[in-house]
Formats: sequence, structure tokens, C-alpha cells
Amino acid sequence: MNNYGKMNIVIFELEGSNLSSYNIAVVGATGAVGREMVKVLEQRNFPVNKLKLLATERSAGTRINFKGETIEVQVTREGVFKDVDIALFSAGSGPSKKIAPLAVKEGAVVIDNSNAFRMDKRVPLVVPEINPEKIFEHEGIIANPNCSTIQMVVALKPIYDTVGIERIIVSTYQAVSGTGKKAIEELKKQVKEYIKGKDIESSVYPYQIAFNVLPHIDIFKENGYTQEEMKMVNETRKILNDPDLKVSATAARVPVFYGHSESVNVQTKEKITVDEAKRILNKASGIKVVDEPGRLLYPLPLMSEDDDNVLVGRIREDLSHELGLNMWIVANNLRKGAALNAVQIAEELIK
Repeated sequence: MNNYGKMNIVIFELEGSNLSSYNIAVVGATGAVGREMVKVLEQRNFPVNKLKLLATERSAGTRINFKGETIEVQVTREGVFKDVDIALFSAGSGPSKKIAPLAVKEGAVVIDNSNAFRMDKRVPLVVPEINPEKIFEHEGIIANPNCSTIQMVVALKPIYDTVGIERIIVSTYQAVSGTGKKAIEELKKQVKEYIKGKDIESSVYPYQIAFNVLPHIDIFKENGYTQEEMKMVNETRKILNDPDLKVSATAARVPVFYGHSESVNVQTKEKITVDEAKRILNKASGIKVVDEPGRLLYPLPLMSEDDDNVLVGRIREDLSHELGLNMWIVANNLRKGAALNAVQIAEELIK
């Protein structure tokens, strides 16, 4: 990662503080998250003066609607960020490492959704409900955490602040949209092939995803964990500013289009009852408690399609440990897990 320098930040603060609207770029605009970023900017009425949509040469010329206007996607290249205040990146780690420093050099503040800069000590890793103050420590780049990490830390931070957390054990059940548009289309195609009794073909995943569960997200590391699982470990520690926090994760891909689910067990440092936990979570920003088992009410991925909150339910004491607490956490991985969190960071940046 390059030394971005602080000149760009000072310029942005001096000019941006007097602006009523901002020039925004979305990099990777034709992807699932990129398109969602455009939607979120419009739905939240972000003060956009000019929106620039950027992608690879292959996607150039694609047209995307924004506030009644059709905007043509341009190629991401040198010079394109010179009039941009904030650039929302969803282009993958490789392109981000190459292009983000260029965007910063040309005067933009980058909010990056990839894994490229998350663990860099000079780059703040931000969830606005948790550590918005970190935004202003940036040197040109702000990192958006992993989707599964975001929803978990949003749900756990109020408990962490109240009684402390010693250990977290999480198992994720992640939707195919986390992989992108090709994975969504593959699941649709495989379901049709299964119903028609045809041979099922897989190209995005190593095995059939329709009517199946894959305990494998991202590449395997030498320790036997996948990179997705290690993201949850390392990012959670960084966001909560607790390098000694014990975290163990298992990440699985399930045949769901949108909405990640997580089974989370925490060992707290002090005793907390279920009722106390519910009261704390009900007061927290960005959380909705959906927990009425008698009425069969609990978080479902389908609920997250129209709800930007992190949904928490099945809250119950761990019968095997007096300081243990179990819960079920669901959130929209394309929105709060990616696009919405990035736009919320931008909103904090311009306040």
C-alpha cells in the first residue's frame, strides 16, 4: 500500500465543508454490490452533485438509472477521479490495490468494500454504529468490513460495551449474492435443472449449490480455516479494538439468494440475562429484535430483503456455560453488509 499523504484529506475537508452536494464515483458499478450502492445513494437521498459510474472496459457503455436519469458506465482509468470527492469501491481486492491509491492521489476519499486494505494499520475499518470516530483517522482510504463481520459486530457491540465478551463462536449461513451476480444466476439455473431432472452444472462453486450446503467460502489457509473465516476473526478484533478477543468462525454457503444468517455463541465477562440482553439490543441503533418463539417469530433471510436493520432473535442462555448466550443474527449482505455500510460511512464523512 502506498503512502497516500495527508494533503488530499486537508483539501477535501476545506472544500467539502462548504459544499451542499458532492461528486461521487462508484467503482464496480455493474456488479451486485455496485448496483446496490447506486440504489442506496438514491434511497437515502445522499447529496450527490454528479454521479460517475465506473467499471472495466467489458462493462463500459452499460446504462444504470439514478434519480430518473440514465447514466452510462465509464472505464476506470487514470484521470477519472480528478473531480470526485468520494469514491465507493466494489471492484475486488486486486483492482482496489491498483486503483484506490490512484483515486486518492487525484483527490478522492476512497471507501473500499474489498479485503485489500482492511487489516492495514493506517486504514480505518469502520461500522458507523460502532466506531464512527475512526473515519477521521483516514489517510485517503476507509475500509468497509466483510459482510458477515458487519452484522455480527453490530449485534454484539451493545453487549460487549455492557458486560464485556471473552469469546465468540460463530457459524455463518451465507447467501449466494455474497459471491456476486454469476452466483445468483447459477443458483437459479441449477434449481431449474434440478426440477427438470437435467444434469446440474457448476462453474461458480466447486459443487452444486442448489439444495446443498458448502462449508467453504474463499480459499483455505494453512491453519485449515478459510480466508472468510479468518476475516471474521481479525476484523472483529480490529473493529472492537480488542486484539486478544477469542473468535472462532465457520463459514458456509447456502442456497439462499439474499441475506446472511449467523448462529452466534458468546461467553461474556459478566453475567447477563436474556431479558437484559433484549433490552440492550432494543435500544441500540441499527438493530431490530425479532424474538417471539411462541408466535414463531425469528429472523429470516427473506425479512432482510426489505429491512436494513440487523435482525436478532433466538436469544437464549447457553445451557453449557453460566456466562454463555446464544443468538441468531440475520442481515441483508448486499446492503448493511456492503453498500449501505459504505454509504453510511460517506454520510458520516460529510457531516
